[in-house]
Order: sequence, then C-alpha cells, then structure tokens
Amino acid sequence: MTNVNNVPIFSKIAAKVGAKVSKWFALPAAGTTLTRELRAGFTTYFAMAYILFVNPQILAPAFIIPGSNDVAAQLLSVTALSAAFGSILMGLYGKMPIAIAPGMGLNAYFTYTVVLGQGLPWQTALGAVFVSGVVFLILTVSGLREAIVNGIPLSIKRASGAGIGMFLALLGCQAGGIVVANPVTMVGLGDMTSAAALLAMGGLALSGALLIRRVPGSILIGITCISLVAVVFHLPVYEGKPFIGLAQGSNFGFLGSIIRTPVWPKDLFGALDIRGAMDLGVAGVVFTFLFVAFFDTAGTLIGLSEVAKFTDQEGRIPRIGQAFAADAIATTVGAVMGTSTTTAYMESVAGIEDGGKTGLVAVVTGILFLFSLFLWPLSAAVPMVATAPALIILGAMLMESVSKIDWRDFKVAIPAFVTMIAMPLTFSIANGISLGILTHVAIAILSKRAKEVHPVMYVLFVVLLVKFIWSAAAHS
Repeated sequence: MTNVNNVPIFSKIAAKVGAKVSKWFALPAAGTTLTRELRAGFTTYFAMAYILFVNPQILAPAFIIPGSNDVAAQLLSVTALSAAFGSILMGLYGKMPIAIAPGMGLNAYFTYTVVLGQGLPWQTALGAVFVSGVVFLILTVSGLREAIVNGIPLSIKRASGAGIGMFLALLGCQAGGIVVANPVTMVGLGDMTSAAALLAMGGLALSGALLIRRVPGSILIGITCISLVAVVFHLPVYEGKPFIGLAQGSNFGFLGSIIRTPVWPKDLFGALDIRGAMDLGVAGVVFTFLFVAFFDTAGTLIGLSEVAKFTDQEGRIPRIGQAFAADAIATTVGAVMGTSTTTAYMESVAGIEDGGKTGLVAVVTGILFLFSLFLWPLSAAVPMVATAPALIILGAMLMESVSKIDWRDFKVAIPAFVTMIAMPLTFSIANGISLGILTHVAIAILSKRAKEVHPVMYVLFVVLLVKFIWSAAAHS
C-alpha cells in the first residue's frame, strides 16, 4: 500500500513518529540523532541485562513462600517490571540517559542482613523499602536532596566518576574470571586459559580496536560477538543463569522457543507490610535503605553526569531534582511489585559513551526490559562475561575526570583519592563518597580551613559519623 507519491505509508508514519520523538527529547539541541539514541538504549540494556538473573538469585532465599514453586520466575518478572518502570520514568520525567533497576548490594542487604540475619519477614522488609522511598520523595520535593548534592565539593564529584570507573573495571574483571578471590592476598589472577578469561580478553581487544577506529556501536558489537561465540561453541559461561536450564555443554535448545509467557508475580505484588515497617524497631532498617540508596544514587548521578558533561562550571547537575524524584518513585513502585530498592545504574555509562545524551536512551532500555518478560530466553544468550570487556573499557573512559582534579593541592587531592579508591575496595559507591566527605571535612578542620567547607558538609559529616558508629555497634 502506497500513497500518491509512491512512498510506503508505514515509512511516512515512521518518519512522523521519529520527528515527534526527536522534538519531545530535543535531540537536535542535544547534538544527537534518533538512531544514535536507539543504539545507546540497546547498549545500556545489554550492559545491565544481567540483573534479570542476578537479582532473583540474591533475593530468592528471602522469599520463602509455602506452596509456591515459581518464586524465582516471579522475581525475574518483578525485576524486569521495576527496571522498565524506573527507566521509562527517568527517561520521560528526569530526561536523562540513565537507567534504573534493583540495586546490587541493597538486594544482598535485604536478603542476608534484614530477612535472614535479623529475622524480619520479607513482607515487612518490602514495607521498609517502600517507606524509605516515600522519605526520599519528601526530601526531593522539599529540595533538601538537591541541596545536599550541590553542597558536595566538585573535586569529590569528579572523583566519584573515576571511582565508579574503577568499580566497573573490577566488576568486569570478576565477570571475565580475570580477577578472583584469594584467601591470602584478598584478590588474585584467575585462570587465564579458562573460556571466560579468553572471551573477556578477546572481547576487550576487539571492542578496544573498534573504538580506536571510531566504529559506531563498538561496545554493543563486542557484547554481541562474545555472545555468539559462547552460543556457537557451547562454552561453559552460563553458570550464573539458573532459569533457562543451561548446563555446561548445553545444546541451547531454548533458542528454538524464544517467546515464552511471562510469570505474573502473584505472591509478591502488593504483599508489602507498610504498617510493620513503621514499627520503631524497624527504623534502623529503613535508615540503612535510605542512607545507602541516597549515596549510591547520588554518586552514580554525579559520576555519570560528569561523563555525559551535564554539569555546569560549578558542578551542579540540571534536572537532578526530577532525576531524584524518578528514582524515589521507582523505589516505592518496586516495593509494591515485590523487589528491593531500585537505583540509578552505573552501567548506563555504556549507552552514554556510545553516544546517548537524552532520556530516550533510558526509555528504550525500559522498553527492552518489558520485552524481556516475553523474550527472556534470548536475553539469557548474553552471558555475564560478554559485558566484562565493556565494563573494563568504560572504567578506563571514566578515569578522564581525574585530570580535572588539582593533585598538587592536598586538601583537594586526599579526599578525592579516598573517594575514588574506596569504591572498588569496599565494593560500594556509597562507602566511597561517604569516606570522601568525612576525609574532606576532617582535613579542613585540622588544617584550620573550616570556613571553606560548605555548611551541608558539616551536616553530612555528623550524619555519616553516627551511621558508621551505629553500624559498628550493630555488628559487634
């Protein structure tokens, strides 16, 4: 079917839709194109698609539901739904190319500390996540959240970007089997002849070469090539994906049945206990969810905004209020669905470095998470090792921000370095920025430069001290 100009009608419709999308997200003003934003959305999705399988693995031990034999599948659906909602909301309202999904670390705290460690029912734990999200939203609407972030020194913000880069590189080395745990030295070199290490190093060389040659979509090409090699040669790199029945040497028969009906989270949706979470004895749990999520999200947004060059000369981030609001709303909705705290994902840097500049990237990523509900066997064809080279390369890219730090000025350099190095060493973005703030204020006071410190930093200093003392007492 064609019109009078022999132009296919579907092409004309696509052109109109593309024009409206470009206008809505102001793509020309941002210096980007529809094709580039779509590609960046795919890149971000593949860089963080592992959460579809890792999050259910971590949360499953907490959700003991008698008579239910599909809790893991329900958790996968909840993970996809919460990531889709949060990412689309961030794209449409926050208008930033940053995806949202259940946060790593917070899910482990939910399961192993709150539910299994303290014996809190999982329904009450979900209620605590919901309450923390509501408090987040109140802090955001009041402007306190934005004021806190704007009060953090520019040097620590820049160090956060580099720290996230080092954290990403560590995650990539772990996923590729290049770095492994060692009981004597804490970490050590893995088996470099293993399938995972060979794929990771080969993918690193391929993606790096493509980047140097300025080939568009270099990171996505690397992820795709590694996945194809793993599938074609039946390599044993799918151990972390328990929901597709893969074993070493699998024939990958699941590819013959790509579309599957999603499992509705009937036992999880709306099961949260908000009244129980309001109990005074649960206040510590709510505070921890609030604290870690705040600094995780703040650190991620600061770091990614530096990479995307969203920050102004004073380090302030435009639309950060909307971004924080989207994050807070996503956390409350995620709790209602049945998952732990959601947060902005540092893997979003994959799409940013692939050219993404607007909220359209996050919207595309969110839509792909929705499709994952039906096409999760295909998503499972991307092993964690496929993202290893991307994470390492992205880590290298994020190190650029350290060049803007004055390393000759020790009152700036030492807190920045602590911020940067603490993130990979403590395996936490929140710990990195927290220790950086504590160091910054302490050095300023002891060097008689207290007046140079922003008042917000003193408030954070006291709160962080109380938090660390409280945590130490709780674990003693």
